[in-house]
Amino acid sequence: MNRIRLKGGEQGAALVVGLIMLLLLTMLVSSAFTMSSVSLKSVGNMQVREEALAAANTAIELVVSTDFTAAPTQTRSNVDIDNDGTVDYVVDIAPPECIQASVAQVVAPSSENLTMSSSTWNTVWSVDATVSDDKTGGTVKVRSGVRVLLTDAKKNAICP
Repeated sequence: MNRIRLKGGEQGAALVVGLIMLLLLTMLVSSAFTMSSVSLKSVGNMQVREEALAAANTAIELVVSTDFTAAPTQTRSNVDIDNDGTVDYVVDIAPPECIQASVAQVVAPSSENLTMSSSTWNTVWSVDATVSDDKTGGTVKVRSGVRVLLTDAKKNAICP
């Protein structure tokens, strides 16, 4: 019987190279999985933030659509963003604050500013909303400005 002898005697080099390649492939797959889960969390956080902003804007629109200048008080609104019948966000709105008042004027066709009346005022109000999400523990703050036309008596009562 003839035996075939290998020259140089390979001592498992192919096995070592194969194991190194397998290790590199495992590290590549592991890092790809980690990156995808981090990206998924980031996208989820952005979605929650956008929903919270929408909830705050919805609550501010509800307050502004009422006569909030009659008695500016703090309010709390429960907002259901996805219309599934459950409250998604709780929005706390601070008492609206009058930050500016000026006599209302009307622009005449000849481009002259004429005063309407000393009893009519343009007032600017700051409406601040804070949204809290119980699921994530995050909060979002939104500030909105609103212009309201008030009479002299109402302006003197609630707007310095």
